Amino acid sequence: MLTYEDFLACGEDEAKKRNFITTAISEHVNSEAYRKAIEAQAYYDGENPTINHYEKLLYDMQGKAHADMWSANHKIASQFYTKAVNQEVAYLLGNGVRFSNNNTKEKLGKTFDQRVMRAEIYARIAGQSYGFWNFDHVDVFKFSEFVPIKGEETGAIMLGIRFWRLAPEKPMRITLYELDGFTEYKQEKKGNLEIFKEKRAYKIKTVKTEAGDVEIQEGENYEGFPIVPLYANEEHKSSLNGKRNTIDALDIARSGMVNNVTEGELIYWVLTNCGGMDDLDDAQFIERLHTTHIAHANGDADAKAEAHTIEAPINASKVTVDDLRQSLYDDFDAFDAKAVTASNQSATAVKASYVPLDLKCDIVIEPQVTEFILRILELAGIDDEPTYQRNQIINKSEETQTLIMQAQFFTEEYIREKLLAINGDIDMLDEINQQIDAENVKRLKEAEERLAELESEKAAQSGKESTPVEADNEEDADA
Repeated sequence: MLTYEDFLACGEDEAKKRNFITTAISEHVNSEAYRKAIEAQAYYDGENPTINHYEKLLYDMQGKAHADMWSANHKIASQFYTKAVNQEVAYLLGNGVRFSNNNTKEKLGKTFDQRVMRAEIYARIAGQSYGFWNFDHVDVFKFSEFVPIKGEETGAIMLGIRFWRLAPEKPMRITLYELDGFTEYKQEKKGNLEIFKEKRAYKIKTVKTEAGDVEIQEGENYEGFPIVPLYANEEHKSSLNGKRNTIDALDIARSGMVNNVTEGELIYWVLTNCGGMDDLDDAQFIERLHTTHIAHANGDADAKAEAHTIEAPINASKVTVDDLRQSLYDDFDAFDAKAVTASNQSATAVKASYVPLDLKCDIVIEPQVTEFILRILELAGIDDEPTYQRNQIINKSEETQTLIMQAQFFTEEYIREKLLAINGDIDMLDEINQQIDAENVKRLKEAEERLAELESEKAAQSGKESTPVEADNEEDADA
């Protein structure tokens, strides 16, 4: 395992650095963690590597195995892992990340919520993913394309190598991320690793000359390493870990059930008193049935042909599939929507169904996501903390009534946010607040204008009432 200290030992020798890069990538690709990450990605993509390589075998009298070319061998991969990962991520991040300062989201980029969700999906699959704070937005790297190099003393990531290629025949692109900048490399299919772009700082200020040319004025780096890891759990392992065998069992059981149905639909013919027929005659018999649907039983006087079918054991297979499916919901602490689809489910019953998923988010998922975001905020120079609005299926009418009954104990802003969350429109909170603020400003302006009009009318009325009095006083004075 290569460490940051091994890289420092290369010094300024470019040949040693290139050798370090290629060796680190090779070790990464051949590691057990990389292999499991690729397999977990296959499960998430709706494929099952286990059943895809599963072949039915027949054994002869000598115990030798032969491929079964006759039995049905459907291979059905379930989408359970995909749904479980998406549910976990959307439950915590589906309504976006909230901050106390309204300007924080603007500084993090318009796609910040989507990037965090993508990073969490990658982390749930592979056990870890990485976010690169790229001046004004976050770039997300998969574990399968990024090599983290850690320091021997702290265990923190001090160096990173990202590698990718568009197609197998295309050149590999490699970026070496260091504390003081990054260097881009390029390697042809059959060639050596060469520098594609020289090392430069992460933050570069540019200016335009009078001639319109762009010149680099100044470059600076971050106070720490700008690539932050997001882990799925404390062990940095895939969420598939420990559950793969159950998913395999479910897929095999479902495939077996379909195979049984397929084989059960076959018609078996029993030919009586037709002992003179050989294999060729049997094949011609079946071929004639397929073409003319007429059977001739050639043999003794009592020769006959009877069709038989075998009933597939559907009930037993269905019980097995249902049991494995429920076991997976329990293993993943997932929310089973089928359990609360009845119209008479109360809010209490719905919330009780979310308890396992809530515990998993509280203990495992949310702390890791929060730590990831806090480190991104630190790199961006933002003083704030993230909060989340969990995405739940709820009894809207009951939740709304409860909220209205408690409205006197909360602020108007809190009630507004909760109502939007109940209706699934929490993403419109900023827009609604702006509209309400604009309406309040409009009402205040209209009230001030109306007050000014009333004061003006009152002053005018007072002037009219004072004129006769003054006239009377003048007359009295003359008298």
